[in-house]
Amino acid sequence: MIHDFIVVWGERGLLLSGLANTVILSVLAAVVALVLGALLSTLLMRPARGVALAARLAVDALRCTPFLLFAYIVYYGLPSIGLRLDNWSAGLAALALYHSAYMAEILRGAWAAQPRAGIEAGLAFGYTGLALLRRIVLPPLLLSAGPVVGNQVIQIIKDSAFLTIIALPELTHAASSIQSRHYVPFAAFVAAVLLYWALCLVVEAGVAGVGRMAEARR
Repeated sequence: MIHDFIVVWGERGLLLSGLANTVILSVLAAVVALVLGALLSTLLMRPARGVALAARLAVDALRCTPFLLFAYIVYYGLPSIGLRLDNWSAGLAALALYHSAYMAEILRGAWAAQPRAGIEAGLAFGYTGLALLRRIVLPPLLLSAGPVVGNQVIQIIKDSAFLTIIALPELTHAASSIQSRHYVPFAAFVAAVLLYWALCLVVEAGVAGVGRMAEARR
């Protein structure tokens, strides 16, 4: 068993490369998903019933689709309609689009729970549209929804492991490559689990920092 971990240590460059790709992919996907989710949440909260219904259908369709199946559709299905993406672009698009639906629902719920006084004050000072969203609505919204958004970022990190099916060189793909070449599955996958755990601890520390900021604002 110790020999297996020594073998994995000898392949640490491959694991760290996969870890770096997972970090880059997850950060980009989280940022894009949060931005798209914020825009979708404004549509969900629109008084126009047609717009809100269309946004609700899109969000529900994504949330009810297994991520693995959605990744298959993006990578293998879109080329049949003329949209061909490489594995990196397809993986990022799948993660960002899929989790934007969850971010939208998180922000919608936090928005609905916000007191109206701040929004009404912003309207009184002439803020409308995107300016109202960016300056008045989103700051307290993100602070109050910080822990739930953090949990969703952790889910993005975990879902990135599914992208090994499209040969994206992320952490799980690196661990699979090591075990297939050296047949040390336990050591390779335990090492990957520990690295995923470390990433999640970083996210949890960031969420705790946001929580302290929220308390300081109260």
